[in-house]
Amino acid sequence: MKMKESQFIQIKNQLTRLKAAGGFYCEKLKDIDIDSIQSQEDFETLPFTWKGDLREAYPLGLMSVPEEQIVRIHSSSGTTGTPVIIPYTAKDVEDWAIMFARCYETAGLTSMDRVQITPGYGLWTAGIGFQAGAERLGAMVIPMGPGNTDKQLKMMQDMKSTVLCATSSYALLLAEEIAKRGIRDHIHLKKGIIGSERWGDKMRRRISMELGVELYDIYGLTEVYGPGIAINCHHETGMHYWDDYLYFEIVDPKTGIHVKDGEVGELVITTLQKEGAPLIRYRTHDLTRFITGKCPCGSAYPRIGTILGRTDDMVKVKGVNIFPSQIEEVLKGIDGASSEYQVMIDHLNGKDIVTLFVEKNPCANANELAEEIEHTIKTQIGILVTVKTVELGDLPRSEKKSTRIFDNRY
Repeated sequence: MKMKESQFIQIKNQLTRLKAAGGFYCEKLKDIDIDSIQSQEDFETLPFTWKGDLREAYPLGLMSVPEEQIVRIHSSSGTTGTPVIIPYTAKDVEDWAIMFARCYETAGLTSMDRVQITPGYGLWTAGIGFQAGAERLGAMVIPMGPGNTDKQLKMMQDMKSTVLCATSSYALLLAEEIAKRGIRDHIHLKKGIIGSERWGDKMRRRISMELGVELYDIYGLTEVYGPGIAINCHHETGMHYWDDYLYFEIVDPKTGIHVKDGEVGELVITTLQKEGAPLIRYRTHDLTRFITGKCPCGSAYPRIGTILGRTDDMVKVKGVNIFPSQIEEVLKGIDGASSEYQVMIDHLNGKDIVTLFVEKNPCANANELAEEIEHTIKTQIGILVTVKTVELGDLPRSEKKSTRIFDNRY
């Protein structure tokens, strides 16, 4: 994707400021002559930043402005290892709200909507990001936070919420509860803004059908503001991202070299205006591709495809690389299979054993369905698995992100 002149100017300004600010990037860029960077190609020779760098900067090594300008910190939602602390200035907070409001507008929301927010608040960026964007738009916010499904559904009915903000896992849980309780006619939802985790087409169709809503993928990560940096429009031809705030690259995960436009690779992000903790060429581990051409919606903002997975989601079994997206692609083409599954990988008697638990639709024959899935996975992915079907709702639902693959070999 061609860098705009305005983006290049913003990047040069960021690099100059960061090298003078001291701290993490001053050290990382110490051997680089900023004046020698005269083109997009020059910029793309700069070293990548990755999450290990950010962890080493704990707690406030990323801060690139005087402390008195920092108004808030957030932390990544990961539960292992040293946390990543991201400081925000007042401008960062405002810019984030502007981008999030754009997301809502792209999804067709107005100030007359009532937005029920179920993601968590606190150090995690989700809840407060969804709220700030809705308030900037002028919509009514119902800041529920996670859990307490009984209260969620009561407020959804009583407040006549028109928009649900949730992870796909929790949206599915709420959809199933609404169907189970027979209260669909008392729900006023029109749209769902779904973020935080990737989800397959089959899961999307289930949630959309059971809630009776239009669904929109929203994208973001704590290291780069939080959710709200990209969203799909009504035409569902990819997610528009805000290129006046962010510069996107897509590279081969192994070589770090740019892939051709339209090819899948790892998303790399540079922040153009961030003050508190700017990032230069940050490797997200998220797999996507650039969507070329003009979107039917008429937006001038460029697009990336729906996130296909993460480079670190991959597991290797018997020499074969497996991604959750491959399992979802198989299940999408099998009528009797639900969207919900879990993979258990064990090492027994010197062999890797893969067990796939799949929720089946009520009308499906369990034995025939298991055989069909086993055959399709062997044909399409190239590994032998043991499929065990379970009833709809038997696999655990989560208010946060669902874990799909459990590797018990280590």
